[in-house]
Amino acid sequence: MKFTCEKALLVSAISLASRTVSPKSTIACLEGILLRAGVGIQLTGFNLETGITVKVGATVLEAGSCVMPARLFFDIIRKLPDEEVTIEVDAKYAVSIRGGASSFKITAMDAEDYPDLPEVDADNGVPIPQSAMRELIGSTLFSVSENQSRPILTGCLVEVKDEGITMVAVDSSRLARRTWHAETPLGREMKFVVPAAALREVEKMLSESDETMQFILGRKHLLFVIGDATLVCRLLEGEFIDWRRIIPQNNKILLTANVSTLMSSIERVSLIVPEKIKSPVRCVFGDNVADFRTMNTIGSAHDTCSVAGNGGELEIGFNCRFLLDALRAVPGEEVNLELQSGLSPIVFTSADEKHDFAYMVLPIRLH
Repeated sequence: MKFTCEKALLVSAISLASRTVSPKSTIACLEGILLRAGVGIQLTGFNLETGITVKVGATVLEAGSCVMPARLFFDIIRKLPDEEVTIEVDAKYAVSIRGGASSFKITAMDAEDYPDLPEVDADNGVPIPQSAMRELIGSTLFSVSENQSRPILTGCLVEVKDEGITMVAVDSSRLARRTWHAETPLGREMKFVVPAAALREVEKMLSESDETMQFILGRKHLLFVIGDATLVCRLLEGEFIDWRRIIPQNNKILLTANVSTLMSSIERVSLIVPEKIKSPVRCVFGDNVADFRTMNTIGSAHDTCSVAGNGGELEIGFNCRFLLDALRAVPGEEVNLELQSGLSPIVFTSADEKHDFAYMVLPIRLH
């Protein structure tokens, strides 16, 4: 195998493929990057659960394949001068790397030992703008459960319907739901759960442009196609929670607040609530005002925020971090706060018609 490639392109591709390389594995070649040279070059990282493949333009003088030691390969390429890089691999997997006045010799592994990535039929792809998928992931992933006793909740539920795509994440204390409405009918209906780890990698691969990507559902795997890169991951199996029954409907209290102002008040009060102290923030929703206060062994804090509406002096306690996580995911300048009682969740919903979301946080019982 022999090819030449621009250093910057190669560094970017190795960095992306390395995200799913196993740091330690009983299969030695999984600690490396599969490199194939044919029409351009193709780099793959795979940890048996998630795999990323990146295609890069290159001048291929001799086709072939091998497995490069991931960390060393990346370190060498990124330290080379900013010129074209030439890589040559002989029949005994001795690798010669040259760039400018620098040259290296390392050893690769046989590509025959590298496990095959799962195959997904590419005929039923669901298109969505990259920016929209990035919003769906970023607006829900924070609510994914970390409790491994219920593996199905360690991923996000994706519901595809003719009119759009909904993504939902749930843990024991909160729920996040975001919906993207398609401009043209998707002509598809499906439901599946994607591991949070895979979605974090997908989010890093996405741009904020309206360039289209697609995801393709297989029998047990999901394939994301993003430009010249693909990510394939195993789906989570099991019955996801019926999230529609969890979110309270017809809440009798409806308030509207400026997102930035509300966040600032909660952030100031939360300054004396460290992670190890579980004291809640005490919230009282009155007539056009929200009152926040907390007291613990460190001290006490108090702040108020203007809201539109009357909360009837409803008193309720919350984990301030959960409130802030939800508010950071809110698009737009204003948000609706829906409440029922001191023992019912708060639900943040859109104050305009441009966005479709619901963020629910369960209360903490006040003493």
